[in-house]
Amino acid sequence: MTPLERSPEATRARLIRAAERLFAAHGIDGVSLREINRAAGARNAIALQYHFEDRAGVLRAILARHRQDVESRRHAMLDQYEADARPDLRALSAALVRPLAAKLADPDGGPEYLQIHAELFNRPRLAVTPTAPSTASTESIDRWRAFVEDLIDPAASRLHRRFTAIRFGALELGRRAVTAPHADDQLFISHLIDLVAGILSAPVSEETLRAADARDASAEAASVRRIS
Repeated sequence: MTPLERSPEATRARLIRAAERLFAAHGIDGVSLREINRAAGARNAIALQYHFEDRAGVLRAILARHRQDVESRRHAMLDQYEADARPDLRALSAALVRPLAAKLADPDGGPEYLQIHAELFNRPRLAVTPTAPSTASTESIDRWRAFVEDLIDPAASRLHRRFTAIRFGALELGRRAVTAPHADDQLFISHLIDLVAGILSAPVSEETLRAADARDASAEAASVRRIS
């Protein structure tokens, strides 16, 4: 090995790439930290713990490795949307989907990232949240939420419709990534944008509103009982 390959930075990069491949192939909980160390060719048996502390740490590093690319693409699309100054729910749906969909064709771990990203959304409890609420107003997903908020039914917003759209897009892209790369994903991506737009614009039925009112009334009553 060359001195560069023995550097901490090179070891860290190999660990991240090995974890991406193994998590995508076997699931986040289907791979031991020892297996990641071995696949990365790390000399030290605790190299992963040294660089990332634990499984959640390496997951955060995987998400961070792809984050800037996704962020810059989405910000650019939202900048254009803002410049156009024309309400367009499908354009906002595209701004949600296309930055992530670009990872389908990214040979440097893009499909693996999409599979891991999707699995995180599909877990009942998230040790690492793919779209954690940000304290900074510069996060692209926060900008996206704010634009969408102005265009959807308040009842849909009350029912967390934006998160439903985010989660649906992530899961569909993760499913597609399993068989990536594809010669042409244009149809898949365009149809996914249509479906996301449909989720955001779908009317809320009277039945659903009654169920939501009943849920909220029950929660409020339980809160009053706890206080008293």
